Amino acid sequence: MTATTIPEMFLSVCARYEGNPNKIAYTHRSEGAWHPLTHEEVRQQVELFADGLLRYGLAPGERVGVVSENRTEWVVVDFAMAGIGIVDVPIFPTLTAHQEQFIFNNCEATAIIVSNAAQLRKVLEVWDEMPTVRLIITMNEHLSDNPRIVSMQSVMERSRAESTPQERRTKFTTLASRVRSEDLLTLIYTSGTTGNPKGVMLTHRNLTANVDSALHTIDGTETDSFLSYLPMCHSYERMTGHYLAFAAGASVYIAESIESVAELMKEVKPTIMTSVPRLFERIRARVLGAVERDSPIKQKIFRWAMKVGERYDEGDRGVFTVLQRAIADKLVFSKIRERTGGRLRFFVSGGAALNHEVGRFFRIIGLTIVEGYGLTETSPVISAHRLGDVVLGTVGPPLPGVEVRIAEDGEILARGPSIMKGYWNDDAATRECIDADGWLHTGDIGEFTEKGHLRITDRKKHLLVSSGGKNIAPGPIEALIMQSPLIDQMMLVGDAREFCTALIVPDAEAVRTWAEKNTVKYESQETLWTSPELHRAMEADINKLQRELPKYERVRRFAVITKPFTVENGLLTPTLKVKRKAVLAAHAETIDHLYERPE
Repeated sequence: MTATTIPEMFLSVCARYEGNPNKIAYTHRSEGAWHPLTHEEVRQQVELFADGLLRYGLAPGERVGVVSENRTEWVVVDFAMAGIGIVDVPIFPTLTAHQEQFIFNNCEATAIIVSNAAQLRKVLEVWDEMPTVRLIITMNEHLSDNPRIVSMQSVMERSRAESTPQERRTKFTTLASRVRSEDLLTLIYTSGTTGNPKGVMLTHRNLTANVDSALHTIDGTETDSFLSYLPMCHSYERMTGHYLAFAAGASVYIAESIESVAELMKEVKPTIMTSVPRLFERIRARVLGAVERDSPIKQKIFRWAMKVGERYDEGDRGVFTVLQRAIADKLVFSKIRERTGGRLRFFVSGGAALNHEVGRFFRIIGLTIVEGYGLTETSPVISAHRLGDVVLGTVGPPLPGVEVRIAEDGEILARGPSIMKGYWNDDAATRECIDADGWLHTGDIGEFTEKGHLRITDRKKHLLVSSGGKNIAPGPIEALIMQSPLIDQMMLVGDAREFCTALIVPDAEAVRTWAEKNTVKYESQETLWTSPELHRAMEADINKLQRELPKYERVRRFAVITKPFTVENGLLTPTLKVKRKAVLAAHAETIDHLYERPE
């Protein structure tokens, strides 16, 4: 790919499929039906909306907020604003009204585009406190009679009434050609766990460089089908499931919700899918849970198949093992793969570290997970596995064009064309993140393997320091203990404490299965989760899993939390990462109880 701006990439791909009415670019499932758009249809809508925005008084360089779930209108909005030099500011639709107020005031947004009535209500709640916002555009129709609130369809109808298709095409092409690679494309506000979010300034060159590097790493083609369910407002899905997929000429299927993904995989039959580790953990847990409910003979077949798969995975290619692997695949592994649609070439995992055992489970059953690593500030991918060279426990070598080195204190530093321009109106934070030599300090601790693969050990700021002065990286310990099928979520506690403890949320389905198998009686889920029988079972799992850990890293006590960590209760970020400080505050009393008795 030679494009250095997003509109240049967009027009180039549209031209590639001009006159091909059967090639789907994007399709969105809504209310049980798919709504496909060809490249030409996307281009026409982009040109209409871009022209309409200008007729409503918006201008290049202005910032425009976008508050929407994934849908084809999101794609049209994104390409339209990029083509006429407007800087989009996409945010998670799960944010509160006051969080939106801070972001849109901080970037001095002149307009906000919302998806539906629920998102409009949040904006209206704080509109009076956002003095620069003069226009609201709704993706859904008929949401307001206020003349300053117009639908996306009305914007496009105005353009259609006041211009011809050729005029719109010429106008968009001309304006797109004026966009420069170093122009600001987007402001993405970090979903950090503390304090107010910072606006990450990403240029057209930042994103196109990352797309170009990723295309040389992740072998996407026009015959591929992407299933997109992660929020497109996040840099990870925006680059991989949106820009990269479009640049490759693949068809993108946009899921209507995270909850629908399991069924959609069987319907869409994707060949590539981006995800976060949480999905893989859930798939594995569901498979193992289903096995526990199967007949004894089926359980025996599954365990035999996994042992054969483990031998094969460890490099045993003897005739007997190869034959057994083929039988295991037919009896067990192929049936699991069918749940993903049966055509999947590989998953892409990012956003958090993939548990080694989870990765190995997928590899044994014949599903490849390509793991990558990056930050919003790096557009976002820094490194990723290559197909055929997936090393579990690492995130692959750096992408082409990206330099990576390890600082003396173990911090990962990155430099290259995909590194952000800086933080919006925050020079001090920019200087703190990017040094004088252009190295971006990621805040992650890591190392290189002998073969040049990057291994992440933890977040620098997440390191716990015990009262005895021991540095403890919680990530690997949490990943280890969450191998227990009884545990769904966990957070290690131990900063400035004598020993480590944990807050644990049980896996509801696995615990019910365990209770039935062990004839544990209970009146409700809460009484089961807080029962001494479950506590002892979890304790046994934890002690077994952590026996190889140094004593200062072992969990000595734990508390079961009966309400899961969620985005809605403020304990997870929108990308499903635990907000450690928020959890510590929400469960402070419980944590104090864990340390009341001396060791």
